[in-house]
Amino acid sequence: MPYFVEVILPLALDKTFTYQVSETEFHFIKPGMRIAVSFGKSKVFTALALETHQNKPLLYEAKEIVQILDETPVVNELQVKHWQWMSAYYMCSLGEVYRAALPSAFLLESETIITLNKEHFSDEKLLTDDEYLIVEALQHQSSLKIHDVVNILNKKAVFPVIQKLIDKRFIAVQEEIVELYKPKQVRYIRLNPAFTADESLNQLFQSLAKAPKQSELVLAYFQLITTEKKPITVKQLIETANSSASVLKTLIDKNIFDDYFLTQDRTDYLGEAFANELHLSEAQQAAYDKIKHQFADKDICLLHGVTSSGKTEIYIKLIQDALKTNKQVLFLLPEIALTTQLVSRLRNYFGNKIAVFHSKYNSNERVEVWHQVLDNSSKAQLVIGARSALFLPFTNLGLVIVDEEHEQNFKQVDPAPRYHARDAVTVLSQYHQAKVLLGSATPSLETYFNTQNSKYGLVELFERYGNVQMPEIHLVDLKDKYFRKRMTGHFSDTLIEGITKALSLGEQVILFQNRRGFSPLLECLTCGHIPQCPNCAVSLTYHKFKNQLRCHYCGHSIAKPTHCHSCSSIDLTTKGFGTEQIELELAELFPNKNILRMDQDTTRGKFGYEKIIDRFQNREVDILVGTQMLAKGLDFDNVSLVGVLNADNMLFFPDFRAFERSYQMLTQVAGRAGRLDKRGKVIIQTYNPNHAIIQQVTNNDYLGMYKEQLYERQIFQYPPFYKLIKMTFKNKDFEKVKESALWMCQVLKQHLNLPVLGPEEPGVNRIRNEYIRTILIKVPEKTSVAQTKKTIRKIVNSFDAIPNYRSVKVVLTVDVY
Repeated sequence: MPYFVEVILPLALDKTFTYQVSETEFHFIKPGMRIAVSFGKSKVFTALALETHQNKPLLYEAKEIVQILDETPVVNELQVKHWQWMSAYYMCSLGEVYRAALPSAFLLESETIITLNKEHFSDEKLLTDDEYLIVEALQHQSSLKIHDVVNILNKKAVFPVIQKLIDKRFIAVQEEIVELYKPKQVRYIRLNPAFTADESLNQLFQSLAKAPKQSELVLAYFQLITTEKKPITVKQLIETANSSASVLKTLIDKNIFDDYFLTQDRTDYLGEAFANELHLSEAQQAAYDKIKHQFADKDICLLHGVTSSGKTEIYIKLIQDALKTNKQVLFLLPEIALTTQLVSRLRNYFGNKIAVFHSKYNSNERVEVWHQVLDNSSKAQLVIGARSALFLPFTNLGLVIVDEEHEQNFKQVDPAPRYHARDAVTVLSQYHQAKVLLGSATPSLETYFNTQNSKYGLVELFERYGNVQMPEIHLVDLKDKYFRKRMTGHFSDTLIEGITKALSLGEQVILFQNRRGFSPLLECLTCGHIPQCPNCAVSLTYHKFKNQLRCHYCGHSIAKPTHCHSCSSIDLTTKGFGTEQIELELAELFPNKNILRMDQDTTRGKFGYEKIIDRFQNREVDILVGTQMLAKGLDFDNVSLVGVLNADNMLFFPDFRAFERSYQMLTQVAGRAGRLDKRGKVIIQTYNPNHAIIQQVTNNDYLGMYKEQLYERQIFQYPPFYKLIKMTFKNKDFEKVKESALWMCQVLKQHLNLPVLGPEEPGVNRIRNEYIRTILIKVPEKTSVAQTKKTIRKIVNSFDAIPNYRSVKVVLTVDVY
């Protein structure tokens, strides 16, 4: 009787696959275990077991599995159920969700090993130079990996060379699977048991009388043993004794010390919870009670609280309640920068019950957090993370908090699944029967709309903590300032005056400019030529600190030209301004002050955010210049002034959410001012001081913005009244993209009785040498979205079957954000 296992492969394939197993394996395999399987000619992938059965596949011969990689499941049933929902809702394959969900260290792929074919001897004169280099290297060592061949030939395209050597039968190729996760081993030290008696100790010190460094190290060991009362690490001993590894090695060789290794978690936190009982203000207590009341009959509740109203304290109280009932808590944040500040606050209350999970963690650290959550470990009762944290294997989830729920960072753009974490986590919470709290000072229109039609609960908190007043917002008309010649660089006299006053009082300043780099373009004054990216349809951004022009889409960069590439003129000027330019202008205006920049260029690396936030919080920095990273819930108590250098950038962006986003961004940035006891001040520089959105920000009128935008959305058929599905076509051939998108649009209009817009050329119509066309499908509330998606999927399958269009990449994005 044959036995089979159904598996998901980490590839963009819609269906699952069947593999043959032995009877013993059949009884051992549980759903959620990883299995190594061969797929295609020779490649080995890490598949995930879905179920075992005895139904032979009809269309193909089932291969045998290579090996079982786990003893217990690493994925639970609720996760797979959630993946299946994501796959159906976001119109992607189950394999793509599986690949995105698991840490890369879990997804072992085979590595190609190249060896010399000993049975075949041919004339080496038949080989090209590249082929000869590989054969020569194999004569000196038994095998090579692909990356070794890349290094030998000093080029990336090595597969054609390897293929020719296989054809000439010079080399043989085999696949080897490599375990990527390695536990962290820490080296400890202990005294040899032979020296525990007093007599032997005296003899030991006498023998070391002529070796003072060794003697000092032994004494340091005894000092540590008496104070630490726990095993001593090698690193700790060497640092305490101010000694070296060679001295310790000599003592180990003399059998005075023994060294040994213990496995340690990379994500361990050794501190204790030390905060006192949490006391809520009257307004916070009332909001907390209302949330508990809403949770009695609704699973999802929105906490609409103004900036600095103390939403985090309410979250802490709710987390404490959930942990008392032994439930797990998931705390989602839009930006990694926020996790660093929030974790340090929450550690005070929850000590080492917190696990952190985001993309700046390396794959080994992510695997450890995964196992802690899977085992419901005491170290991972509260998980804080960016959007990817919702994929963790929760077994007992009781509460989900989504802070700054309006943020567009919750939407995954590339690669698939293109999910929205806020929406996906509400579905996950239903499977766990958990409660969801969405928090924001500027809720998204969709969420607020759901509270108005009673789908979600709503709790409002319009009082700042400690009765601090909302910041005073002052508008500066740039047209008037330029006309009156009261501008210094990009700073109005009002803003310079405000900064000077704040700094003289020992307070800190935040300046916001939502564009990184020095300036967005470099222009020739003689002929008007602007350097363009050769791969994308955009101009290159000038970065002064690196003295280069760089494309923010594909990363292409060139040194800053000394003359025009078109007419050779040396009259080059920059247009527009970014954070780098603001930083340099500030250095001239305030030469004795510490100025720091926070954008994508300065926060690379694992602790990039942490270093900047800590320095600013410790008041080592007077002025912080940054992009939208600054607008996301950071809490600095000494900031009294926030300056927005140009509020118009976002207002006229070609997007139906531009006004909503501008309101949210400006309100959030303004909320960084005056958070402790003194009323803060916000200076917004704009060319349109009378614009409705700018006025609504000034008056803190969220409801006015909501009603106005909702009215427009209804008229022009946009969310929350219509669901959006966007189709993006990409190919290196301009005509092929144009023709294929036109074909798709005509077929969609024939089969769907819905508004179909396009095919349209986006503002940037070429990225990484691929031309782009988009089609937008609008699905009304009363139309079945599932049925529409099924029709679209059928049309896409028909499209893929046309030989001429097969090379065109079609990307489906549901709920465009």
